Amino acid sequence: MKKGGRLILIEVGVVMVIALILILIMPVVLSEFRLNLLGRFLSLAIVALAIDLIWGYTGLLSLGHGIFFGLGGYAIAMYLKLQVPVGELPDFMGLYGITELPWFWRPFYSFPIAIAAVVILPGLLAGLLGYLVFRNRIKGVYFSILTQAATIVFFNFFNGQQQFFNGTNGLIDFTTLFGATVSDPKTKFVFYTLTVLFLAATYGVCRWLTSGRFGRLLIAIRDDENRVRFSGYDPTDFKTLVFTISGAIAGVAGAFYTLQSGSVSPRAMDIAFSIEMVIWVAVGGRATLIGGIVGTLLVNYARAFLSEQFPEIWLFFQGALFLIVVTVLPDGLVGWLRSQNIPLFKRPQQISTYPSLEEDTEVQHERQNLGN
Repeated sequence: MKKGGRLILIEVGVVMVIALILILIMPVVLSEFRLNLLGRFLSLAIVALAIDLIWGYTGLLSLGHGIFFGLGGYAIAMYLKLQVPVGELPDFMGLYGITELPWFWRPFYSFPIAIAAVVILPGLLAGLLGYLVFRNRIKGVYFSILTQAATIVFFNFFNGQQQFFNGTNGLIDFTTLFGATVSDPKTKFVFYTLTVLFLAATYGVCRWLTSGRFGRLLIAIRDDENRVRFSGYDPTDFKTLVFTISGAIAGVAGAFYTLQSGSVSPRAMDIAFSIEMVIWVAVGGRATLIGGIVGTLLVNYARAFLSEQFPEIWLFFQGALFLIVVTVLPDGLVGWLRSQNIPLFKRPQQISTYPSLEEDTEVQHERQNLGN
């Protein structure tokens, strides 16, 4: 077996072992509260993978992934809020004088439609936004600003629609799902297990996308988009596709987070939350995939611990952590481990997308001949 094949098998084995530890051992070690907290952080790690896919590998710094995360959360929450006796409305609608269920709520009576909406709505929105932006060759800081502006629009929209989405409070107080009580520990364990399995599956899909020819093309777009275009490829199609996939993944992450937290609100679409997603990837190490997961768990557990132990000054500790990572570990934790030549974190050898002319043997030979 080739070396690359062995590394893939080793990586698959490591992922399976970690997944089994999370499912079989962690529920025994952790309390119900701590296990639920871990489940939330693992769902956030899914959206970190989505960020790393477009930022680390494609060079698209999105500051608006909270939109897709929130849409996925609202889609599953709308289904849960409709688990009421026939003829009744979700409890909050009566407070605003709504007497008939709005038309766009009705499809969410169906569980398959709700699940499809979790994936399709964020994916379609990401695809449409990406196509309009990339078609006009908008990139870099301008792309980041546009995604941030879109976040403001969606945040204000959901925050202002009190009669339809309960405004700032969001959708809360879920009761049953398939006859099971949502707040029951057994039901929460099912949510937790599904989160672990989907996180492993998402990691596998992202690794598959970034390992072959498609992955090399994404890296080429990141490093030199003009050269890719001159080589006969249209970067618009590839960037739109990867942005669509990333948005869909973020939507599923939002759904899992909503199931485990028991609520969803416009705060999921807040600018600060979208920026936090980028910070998780930066801390763990971008263009590594595993770094997004590590960074998410590290930052969120640090925040949880520091806020419990030092509620008045924990923000200073969090700020210091980010400063240390940026100044001392610019490639993130996983990037630093790779620099130490640790086999498990060693980066596969890749072909340079833009070799230096000074190191090109053909160019050196031509210079010598011309010089003579």
